[in-house]
Amino acid sequence: MSELPAGAQPWVHDVARGIARWLYRPALRIKVHGVDRVPPTGPVVLIANHSSAIEPQLIFGLLPRRSVFLVKQEMFRGVAGWGLRLIGQLAVRRGEPDRTPLLTAVQVLRAGGLVGVFPEGTRGDGDVRSAEQGAAWLVRASGAVVLPVANRGTRRPAEVRRRRFRPAVDVLFGEPFTVEVKHGRAGLAEATELMRQRLAGTVEELDAWRDAHGRTDAKRNERR
Repeated sequence: MSELPAGAQPWVHDVARGIARWLYRPALRIKVHGVDRVPPTGPVVLIANHSSAIEPQLIFGLLPRRSVFLVKQEMFRGVAGWGLRLIGQLAVRRGEPDRTPLLTAVQVLRAGGLVGVFPEGTRGDGDVRSAEQGAAWLVRASGAVVLPVANRGTRRPAEVRRRRFRPAVDVLFGEPFTVEVKHGRAGLAEATELMRQRLAGTVEELDAWRDAHGRTDAKRNERR
């Protein structure tokens, strides 16, 4: 097992990452913060907040190394599903016990790869008020470090009828950290809450920066 799952084509993955890096530049004013914090090698579990459909693609393109994301099963249909498998992404069934993709992700991590997870489980307001336990399980099984990533600006506020032309989008790579995931369900729950708090703190840090630099719609923000 390499840093990509079996069946993935590294060169296709790299081409797709290059496309994703520039895909949204014409439509969004993207600013990236702290990308130098991404560990260049070794096992990493990336956790990110989730409020729109473009965030996985955005982070995938901005990362300076190959990455494998856990993607909802519904995306793996037709040509899109074929392409996702070709670049090494893993399908997960939401709301159902499904260890197969998690075990594959552990193999990727043990080979020194990076696996991305959106612990909220589904799109919301991106404030990370809750988190599922998959990321903590991956850390316990692999000993990976955790990299929190915050996104803001990709979701149009509900009270705004029409999105502003080329809205400001920010992606903040937080400080990597380690977490001890103890045995049992209690250990998973404790580690999951710690990871949720660290990710929520990264989101709050980005919100404060955006407010200070006028990167939000006037007196409107995604948090509502």
